[in-house]
Amino acid sequence: MTALRCENTCEGGEPSRLRGSTMNAEERTRVLWFLLALCQLNSGQSDYAPYFYDYGPGATHGNMALFSISEDTPVGTHVYTLNGTDPEEDPVRYGLTFEQGTKEYFRVDPKSGNVTLVQELDREKQAEISALVSITDGRNKVAETVRIFVTDANDEQPEFQNLPFAIDVPEDTAPGSSVYKVTAVDKDMGSGGSVSYYLQSSPLTKFTIDGHSGVLRIRANETLDYETTPAHFVTVVAQDGGGKYKGQHQVMSSTATVTINVVDAQDTPPSFVGTPYFGYIYEVSLPGSEIFTVYAKDGDQGNPNSIHYSIMNGSDGVFDINSTSGCISLTTNPSQLKSELYEIRVKAIEEGRGEGPMDYDITTVTVRVVDLNNHPPTFYGETGPQNRFEVTMFEHPPAGEILRGFKITVNDSDQGANAKFKLRLVGPGRVLRVVPQTVLNEAQVTIIVEDTSGIDYEKGSTLTFKLLAIEIDTPERFSATADIIIHLLDTNDNVPAFTSEYYVARIDENSPGGSSLVSVTAIDPDSGPWGEVKYTIYGSGSDLFSIHFSTGLISTQPWATLDAEARSKYNFYVKAEDGEGEYSLAEVFVTVLDLNDHSPEFHESLLEETMVIGAPVRIEAVDEDAESPNNVIEYSIMKADPKNIFDIDCNTGVIKLKPYIKSMEIIHNITKSQECKWSLLVEARDRGSPSFSTTAVLNIDITEATPLMAAFLKRSRGSPMKVLGMVTGIISLLVGATVLFSTAMYLRNTKSNRISPARRIIKRRPRHPEPPWSFRMPIFRDAGPSSKFLADDPEGGCADRGAGGPRAKPPPPNAPSLPPPPPPSSATASKARTSERPRVLPTISGVLASRSFKKPKASSSSGSGSGRKETMSSALVSELKMRLEQKINESNQGYC
Repeated sequence: MTALRCENTCEGGEPSRLRGSTMNAEERTRVLWFLLALCQLNSGQSDYAPYFYDYGPGATHGNMALFSISEDTPVGTHVYTLNGTDPEEDPVRYGLTFEQGTKEYFRVDPKSGNVTLVQELDREKQAEISALVSITDGRNKVAETVRIFVTDANDEQPEFQNLPFAIDVPEDTAPGSSVYKVTAVDKDMGSGGSVSYYLQSSPLTKFTIDGHSGVLRIRANETLDYETTPAHFVTVVAQDGGGKYKGQHQVMSSTATVTINVVDAQDTPPSFVGTPYFGYIYEVSLPGSEIFTVYAKDGDQGNPNSIHYSIMNGSDGVFDINSTSGCISLTTNPSQLKSELYEIRVKAIEEGRGEGPMDYDITTVTVRVVDLNNHPPTFYGETGPQNRFEVTMFEHPPAGEILRGFKITVNDSDQGANAKFKLRLVGPGRVLRVVPQTVLNEAQVTIIVEDTSGIDYEKGSTLTFKLLAIEIDTPERFSATADIIIHLLDTNDNVPAFTSEYYVARIDENSPGGSSLVSVTAIDPDSGPWGEVKYTIYGSGSDLFSIHFSTGLISTQPWATLDAEARSKYNFYVKAEDGEGEYSLAEVFVTVLDLNDHSPEFHESLLEETMVIGAPVRIEAVDEDAESPNNVIEYSIMKADPKNIFDIDCNTGVIKLKPYIKSMEIIHNITKSQECKWSLLVEARDRGSPSFSTTAVLNIDITEATPLMAAFLKRSRGSPMKVLGMVTGIISLLVGATVLFSTAMYLRNTKSNRISPARRIIKRRPRHPEPPWSFRMPIFRDAGPSSKFLADDPEGGCADRGAGGPRAKPPPPNAPSLPPPPPPSSATASKARTSERPRVLPTISGVLASRSFKKPKASSSSGSGSGRKETMSSALVSELKMRLEQKINESNQGYC
């Protein structure tokens, strides 16, 4: 009896008095298991299964029944604790498994029962997870199936539907009109799933959007203008209502661009495209089957109006047409048709807002009744079925041009869907396209140029394409193929092009006439005369050159001689011209290479120089070659006796005494001759290959330093014209200054006489001891050697007086004593007599002549001519000095 009651208690669940008690769930569970243990003791059993605590929904420990978790919970988070016990208080272990083939989102620690999230949750993909939780004491195992609910977090952004957004809006649409409705869907729940709309701010936008419905409208007081803005781009933002995500409030949004094409207003009547129209009805067709779709378009493509289609007559009540799409359909069973051929007149009329009559067009659709799909598409030419079409045309037709040389018709003799096929043109990429691309029954095939650059004769004189017609909705998929062959004619579409923008050539000077320089090449890919290139040259530097008109070989003229010393650089242009006058240019640079064809030359074969101890002399030779090293000269002393007197700079030609020779005494110790003259054989050699040289005899007269003017006269005694030019210049300056001063004094005296013409009292100036008159050279300011040229005035005067009184006489300089003259020899008798002649003051007026770069060579009579010139120069100087002194004395007497 007790066992029975225990069994009833165990099997029937809680006793009635426990159900109505005020104990909580855990206490009731413990009492229930205690009663169960009593029943098992009475029945002789002693091992009981463990069990889970059940704390109900919302608890974080127990058996996970009705447990819910947010989808934004991070992976690795401890989300729940399985909690249970064993009546015998044996240690328990927990388990958590999932159905086979499903993801395992959780993992449990067998000892602690801690449940951890191991994979990311996504409520939008799986909102409920089924799992099997278990508890065991090692002998008994209890398993329960639980459902875990994934709650929503705001982790999804709104998604726009039906992208991309592109609409056409007539420019005369009224302000405030709706033009489009955008739709975005957010997969989240609650506020995170609600979507509102707004436009990104733009000061020039003409549109607004309803925040709730997503209807896009034209702003009030705004109009569209096709001519000003043919297209508008509006960015729409879809934003959700926000929600929690990972503990923070988050609002998500997405954007989409709506392209609004403004359509121009139309006033051109519509026209049917692809006529004539042919449709077919098959015996297996059903009522409502599509027979043919006519298509008419408004002639003004800027903003075409919509077309309304209607059947005028010829349908016999068995055909209907969709007023919007132009689709003609069958309304009855084909077995009830009374004719095999129907000619349906279809009217296409514009739908607009005009008050007057609308424009329209009418066409005829021929409908044949057929029974089976037993005819493949067939291409027809002007003479019948044909699978090869050829045309001859010029290259580079304009894009969009129709190749009217092709007369192609494609036809499928079946009816209805069996006669619907696609046209496809296979060949070089996107050069041509075929229209129409979809044909029902029959159509004229139009081939249009799409890429004009691909139709190029130079790339190939023949283009080959395959025209395919393939049925669309038939199981047989019948097809047909035709060859499209285009023979191209060349045009002069290319300009001759040089292989280089410029050409560089080098040629040795003195090359014979007709020598080749360089060959230029220009390529013209055109054919015939258009591809034949002729060459010409022109330019300021082209006179000495010629070019072969066909080969482009540039050479020198037969009579031309190139000289690098005269001109070493030439440049001119080469012109390449085809048979129609199209041309291009290139520049040619010619360098004439210098050859060592000139030897150095001294201006005289016998050179004479006077060397002052401490001051060098310089010899100079000229090499007329144009470039180094051919015109670079090296100097050397070939012969000198004695040898250890002079050094020469090999680069500059500067000759100087050895450093130890510092006075004439040393010179006299070296040589017994009292003339102190040396004759050197000097050589000038260039650095060319082969090298050329020349020699000259240099006579050097060594002396000590003398005053400046004396040194100048002594060094220039071989060049009397040089002395004469300098003296003449000095005298001219003095005479000019004297004339100016005299004129000024005369004008002053004349003015004084005009002021008091009746009486003139001239007060005699007190006389002072007058210093002897001296003449000071104006161009020499130092008191050194120039003081030698001061001369006493025997007649006296007041030339040295200024406005403030007499000028003090400078002390007379002491001229340095000259070395004793050497005894005259027979070879130098004439020169000795010249040196003994008294020096005169260089006051000769004259003109300085420019010195040429290359000095003339001396003749054999240069010695005697030089002596005569010195005598004439001395006489002229004496006469001019006398006249100048007389003029100065007269002027001074007038002042006194």
